[in-house]
Amino acid sequence: MRARVIAIGERMPGWVAEGFAEYRKRLAHELPLELVELRPGTRGKGRDDARAMQEEGAAILAAVPRDMHVVALDGRGKVWSSEELAGQLANWRMAGRDLAFLIGGPDGHAPEVLARADQRWSLGPLTLPHMLVRLVLVEQLYRAAAIVAGHPYHRA
Repeated sequence: MRARVIAIGERMPGWVAEGFAEYRKRLAHELPLELVELRPGTRGKGRDDARAMQEEGAAILAAVPRDMHVVALDGRGKVWSSEELAGQLANWRMAGRDLAFLIGGPDGHAPEVLARADQRWSLGPLTLPHMLVRLVLVEQLYRAAAIVAGHPYHRA
């Protein structure tokens, strides 16, 4: 099984890129991970934010292969503990499909993206910068893989 993180936003700050690269390296055998960065929709004075969100949604959907199991990161999604995420990871492995984790833009996901998602996952009630969401996502995937493998990384 492989995973793809599809995210609105380009050029992560150095500290985010380094952290993401570290966890991607750690996950290389358990869950090979690809990052797809997409250009944000045009926002600003005189621009329609809803149109920008629709543009982002179209770009996200175009980057998702048809046969992937899609998990949209969404503040209104289900909150999973690390142990519950490990259970999800085990279930996803048994299903045998590759995974796509979707991170929207500043206004969230377009309705079409949420309709395409097989699951919606919330990292909790906090509002997080989208670049930080990437790092939290990949760390939690590593933690879940460690729990499934019985590795001592997770000390609950």
